[in-house]
Amino acid sequence: MFDVAVAGATGAVGSVMIRVLEERGFPVTRLRPLASARSAGKEVEYLGKPFRVEELREDSFEGCQIALFSAGGARSRAFAPAAVEAGAVVIDNSSAYRMDEAVPLVVPEVNESAIEGHTGIIANPNCVAAPLVVALKPIADAVGLERVVITSCQSVSGTGAAAIEELRTQSAGYLAGDEPEPEVYPHPIAFNALPHIDVFGEDGYTGEETKVRNETRKLLGMPDLAVSATCVRIPVMRGHSIAAHIETTDALSADGARNLLTAAPGLILRDEPGGNVYPLAREAEDRDEVFVGRIREDSSHPRGLAMWIVGDNLRKGAATNAVQIAESLVTNGWL
Repeated sequence: MFDVAVAGATGAVGSVMIRVLEERGFPVTRLRPLASARSAGKEVEYLGKPFRVEELREDSFEGCQIALFSAGGARSRAFAPAAVEAGAVVIDNSSAYRMDEAVPLVVPEVNESAIEGHTGIIANPNCVAAPLVVALKPIADAVGLERVVITSCQSVSGTGAAAIEELRTQSAGYLAGDEPEPEVYPHPIAFNALPHIDVFGEDGYTGEETKVRNETRKLLGMPDLAVSATCVRIPVMRGHSIAAHIETTDALSADGARNLLTAAPGLILRDEPGGNVYPLAREAEDRDEVFVGRIREDSSHPRGLAMWIVGDNLRKGAATNAVQIAESLVTNGWL
């Protein structure tokens, strides 16, 4: 049994982390919900009981074995080292440590063995990279990968509670002819699509697109893999969808890809387009699996495949993956 801290316990991902710990029966002897001073004193529910949220401080981790962090990069950089010094293994959902060469970046279905070499911090990947590599790994292992080009359609829950509320109020206002001004995003999100997630770099790619490229390479162990991403915010509450076009080293038919993906861990195939069966964001909501469909041979390339990938960004894209890493630590004796 383990003493588990959740930093950012009142946030969108932190609250789901607590729920996933409960659902999966993780062996928690003591739960420590932590958050900013503004949220300290609030209560969260775990196993039907209220737990008081404490302020996240450097001394919050004494006696703690596992610390799940979803409190933002600045707080991870400030407090994760203190948690490690206190004896905890940190599983961090921010981007603070993902590309640190000394920190494993992990999706258990893809590279679980990387956890073994941790030195106290394990990084949880970006909410697009995680479901993407679950779908790519079986194909990469079977026939190799040369190039990956994706367009993501990302829900507003990836931005947080304020973005969800903005979509609700803008949608109602737009339909009533009185749309409020945007506050969370630079343009209205209701009935719109914004090809702008994070800040633009000098190369024209946004920070989100750069994360997807770099993290996909690290997770697959393919540092030279050609990856290009366009990340788009769409007016969906929850669930990220990905149009992926890949070029393999050896040719693979669509049926061959289906066979590989049907047998892959963490995946559900939804690929009967003639019957209107394909992955949907609403179907993936509150599910831990990654859904894959619309698999077809790319008519523009002899070794090309196209597919549609959908996952719940708050679960497999964040909270569930973090808890799976914790489970791997325990099961394999890697704490």
